[in-house]
Amino acid sequence: MANTPVKEISSALDDRSREIFRRIVESYLESGEPLGSRNLSRLLPMSLSPASVRNVMSDLEDLGLIYAPHVSAGRMPTQQGLRFFVDAFMQVGNLSESERKSIERQIRPQDADQPLENLLTDASRMLSGLSRGAGLVIAAKSDQILKHVEFIRLEPTKALAVLVGEHNQVENRIIDLPAGVTASQLTEAANFINANLAGQTLPELRGQLVKLKEQVAGELGALSQDLVERGLAVWSGGAEAEKPTRLIVRGRANLLEGVAGAEDIDRLRLLFDDLERKESLIEILNLAESGPGVRIFIGSENKLFSLSGSSLIVAPYRDSDERIVGAVGVIGPTRLNYSRIVPMVDYTAQLMARLSRSNR
Repeated sequence: MANTPVKEISSALDDRSREIFRRIVESYLESGEPLGSRNLSRLLPMSLSPASVRNVMSDLEDLGLIYAPHVSAGRMPTQQGLRFFVDAFMQVGNLSESERKSIERQIRPQDADQPLENLLTDASRMLSGLSRGAGLVIAAKSDQILKHVEFIRLEPTKALAVLVGEHNQVENRIIDLPAGVTASQLTEAANFINANLAGQTLPELRGQLVKLKEQVAGELGALSQDLVERGLAVWSGGAEAEKPTRLIVRGRANLLEGVAGAEDIDRLRLLFDDLERKESLIEILNLAESGPGVRIFIGSENKLFSLSGSSLIVAPYRDSDERIVGAVGVIGPTRLNYSRIVPMVDYTAQLMARLSRSNR
């Protein structure tokens, strides 16, 4: 059943089965609870006895679309059932004008110099508030502009590289020092970087690396030259510079609602741990890039958070060169309101694309 095409499942369902299945899923998405045959029979537009409803539910169970969480309980959708519902039943509408304006108002820059970091936080908070899940925003590092670098010696073989961006955002990185470096050489190397790289973005900096190395060799001694190259490596990040480096998550507390048992708490702990790993940032962006538009990953379909039983709705946003520079999304329990959240994530991704271009 796991890989059964939507058309094949649909052809196995008559109108009555489809209606009963739809009611079970919609009830679960609203309440998170199983729906019994007696209550279900009262919701149906056609007249069916609880016994007839149970017969249909048995057929749906055989198809792997629903299950009973415990003996004598009602029925809930399986993960495969949720996927089938999303693919075959869910109708995604457009946001109303008032909803679009509300989203724009919550992440609109207050002034022309507002750091992009603030906009990312606002977008994450807004998605959390509207979805009742956790809102997440990922941004690549490539939009940062270098303003200033300083090297601070920590011990004979290590120094703190203080990297200051255009909007005074600060990154601190520890670097290894070549043997014998003096305080004056630390200053000399920092001054050289500041004089030659201030005001450049990461892609621009990469284009200067070869030329700068030649220039360094002509102007500085060997130790200072080594320091400059280490400083450039810290800022450019090598191959990792192409990967996202900022993940902003707001609304973790929303995920605690309805959590009761130790098993649920353990799943949440796994999710929070996953969100702290740098590899998670890269994987989320890879998921967003895996197809056009908004992507929906339900339960174990999302390899990153499969152990926590969470769903992820995510969409990439692009810069003016149509390169993917980040992603926005919502993560939460599998009973997220998919039809409502998908257009919100889609519109937020469009807004973030426009805002990130204006903040370059």
